[in-house]
Amino acid sequence: MTATTPAGTGLAGVPLSVTPLSRKDFTSDQEVRWCPGCGDYAVLATFQGLMPTLGIRRENTVIVSGIGCSSRFPYYVDSYGMHSIHGRAPAIATGVAMTRPDLAVWVVTGDGDALSIGGNHLIHALRRNVNITIMLFNNRIYGLTKGQYSPTSEQGKVTKSTPAGSVDRPFNPLSLALGAEATFVARTVDSHRAHLTEVLTAAISHRGASIVEIYQNCPIFNDGAFDALKGADGGLIPLRHGEPITFGPDGSRGVVRGPDGTLRIADVAEVGLGNVLVHDAHADDPGTAFALSRLTDTEALHTSPIGILRDVERPTYDDLARAQLTVHEDPEERLAGLQAMITGGDTWTV
Repeated sequence: MTATTPAGTGLAGVPLSVTPLSRKDFTSDQEVRWCPGCGDYAVLATFQGLMPTLGIRRENTVIVSGIGCSSRFPYYVDSYGMHSIHGRAPAIATGVAMTRPDLAVWVVTGDGDALSIGGNHLIHALRRNVNITIMLFNNRIYGLTKGQYSPTSEQGKVTKSTPAGSVDRPFNPLSLALGAEATFVARTVDSHRAHLTEVLTAAISHRGASIVEIYQNCPIFNDGAFDALKGADGGLIPLRHGEPITFGPDGSRGVVRGPDGTLRIADVAEVGLGNVLVHDAHADDPGTAFALSRLTDTEALHTSPIGILRDVERPTYDDLARAQLTVHEDPEERLAGLQAMITGGDTWTV
């Protein structure tokens, strides 16, 4: 059985607007309340600028968030939305996607919300390939509760909850998503607006579960967490399908596969451009994408791949579940089937 897209629809099966839309259409009347300089502002502005270009109607847009600074997002977008409970946004969004295939369903979450209390909800939404788009804001700290260490904080991180330094090894969100067999996995940066727009456009265009990790600066409790990656000499490794994976000044560094099959970073001048790995985002096996995710330096963050690591097609959970419901088109047959199930032979006595 293959995934289906509702007839007469546009992007990812969602009806498109018949009238032109503008950023103003997706801007609510609520005062934006984040700390000055917060990276959330850049993501919100990019999102509000992106949505009109997609043509998705406001009434067909739903944003579900959990708990955290990022989860105030639904208040600031003039669409349907729900500020839900801690870690449960993917579960609630799954219910929305199941019942309304005509909606573009976004999940806005953070590294604490998604990877701590919400870990199971996240991995199962990805595993099932529910048709939702997840924006995971990663600032490597708990910002809303005033600066405790999070699941992505580096070892040794001194915070209010770890005064002697964190002893936890941090999560790598992309490795986690790929391990859960997510069909669309990407990473971008709050301050790189063009790249952020490009990645989010691809994510919402994908039918199935999409997760985009967004490196997002918290200027109050973890300022400069990603500074080592930014700038001309930074360690951001851009991934583009069909192109050699090079980065650094003039593309002087590249990703190559070693004799043992693992990936490593080398000087292009030494290994030759022909030996640099060519990125294949559409590879069915996620092994190479996982290996690329491991190039993330989760401690000091000197290197990190950004872009789309994986983008493959799979049947979606919600499409398959809805197909089961249409087996008995006749309401009387459906009711009779339900009654037979209730009064059937699978009974037990207590």
